[in-house]
Order: sequence, then structure tokens, then C-alpha cells
Amino acid sequence: MPPTPSSPTSPPPATATCRRSRASSRQPAGGEDWIRERELTHEQAFALGFLEQNPGSIQRDIAALTRTSAASVSSLLQGLERRGLIERRTENGNERSKRVYAASAGAELIAGFDSAMEAADDTILAPLSAAERATLHALLKKVTAVLPQPSR
Repeated sequence: MPPTPSSPTSPPPATATCRRSRASSRQPAGGEDWIRERELTHEQAFALGFLEQNPGSIQRDIAALTRTSAASVSSLLQGLERRGLIERRTENGNERSKRVYAASAGAELIAGFDSAMEAADDTILAPLSAAERATLHALLKKVTAVLPQPSR
């Protein structure tokens, strides 16, 4: 009797979505561990890294980059602010115009993030040549460029 789609001996579906999901689920724990050790979520680590590289950004910048809603970014930043990892500063006395900066504690906490993520990428992409990695990067960039913006 052939395996049914739900039986454990059947091969996983060969769609691109399923393959991406399998690759993501097998991502090395190094990056996950690095983030978890700092008691951050992926989103918080990404936001801190972004603010370290782009001091004085506005929430809208982060929302556009992460393709999330302004409300989600506001909640994320509130959590980081409570921990003293970011600072919001008003510009020219305008309370409605706040710029966001990584606080020194946030900058110290996020130091090494890029290296940890690069190491995780290197491990998962090890089977690919440099040319294949470049192709994959270009294709992922093309796919994500046309994804719809969140509606909320």
C-alpha cells in the first residue's frame, strides 16, 4: 500500500513554499540561541540592529523596512524602551515627531548580531556555491519586493 499524504513515510511536498519552510525550520540554533540569550525576539533584535545603524529613525521607517504595521512597531519599541534599550526623542519640541535611537545598553546588547546571523546563514547555505548564493539572494529580493504591505 503506497504511503498516504499524511503518513510519516511519504516525502514532503516539493513546492517552493514547503522547501522554504523546511529550510527555515532547520536553521542552525546559533542565531536563535544568540537572540534568546539576550532575552530578545527576532523582531526586537532586528529593530535594535537597525537603530544602531540608522540612529534617529522614525517608527514609520522601521514599519516599512519590516513590512509590519505602525501599531506593531509601536508595541515592539515600547518593550525595548521599558528595558532601557532604546530612547525616543522629540524633534524641535514637536511631541508628535519622535526619533528613535538605540540606547548605549541596547547597542552593547546587540553588538555581534550581524556576525551571529552571518554565521547562521553560512551554515544553512553551506551547500551552495558563491554564485548560487548570489542567485538565491537576487531571487529572494525579487520575490519580497512585490509582497503586499500589511493592511493593518
